[in-house]
Amino acid sequence: MSNEIIPKMSDIEAKEEIKEQTNADYKTGLDFLKNGETTFAAHAFHNALMGSLEMGDEHGVANAADKLADICLEREEYPQALQHINTAFEICEKEQDQSSTLSLKMKIAKAKTGMGKYDEVLALYYELVDFHQGSLNPQATVEVMEKIAEIYLIQDNTGGAADAYRTIAKIHKNFKHNRTAQQFYDKADTIEAGK
Repeated sequence: MSNEIIPKMSDIEAKEEIKEQTNADYKTGLDFLKNGETTFAAHAFHNALMGSLEMGDEHGVANAADKLADICLEREEYPQALQHINTAFEICEKEQDQSSTLSLKMKIAKAKTGMGKYDEVLALYYELVDFHQGSLNPQATVEVMEKIAEIYLIQDNTGGAADAYRTIAKIHKNFKHNRTAQQFYDKADTIEAGK
């Protein structure tokens, strides 16, 4: 019998190994996603999520959850997407990462649209409009107003859609984009006329 003692991996070495594997899983997921291989990407991001949870790395959890949400949205798996988005959102909100929370709110709206929760979607979009108007971001305001018009059209609310398009037209007119403004005024008139 040998008295040789096998060195045990230290906690630091074990954590470093988990961190390296988690980073590798995340990068592998990105590669799969880039190549359109969503099943393999989902598996890699799931492993990255588990590794990040094990390490207590909230940033890693948020990134992996966000990517899993994207895959679920693409597959139209809206409830699962919403779970992943909420995981990432809570972390980003806690870290006061405003640009990430804004992006995640758009993803929440997309998931809830897919689930048919249109009133919740509209409330979220109007919240985003208020934010973008307050931060003097007309381009983002217009983008969200177009989403609002789309939701109103899904609901057969032609008056709401027309109002949204007129708001977009006014924003363009304020910036002397007269031709674009007229296109949105015309779109509003066409919708109201039921054409």
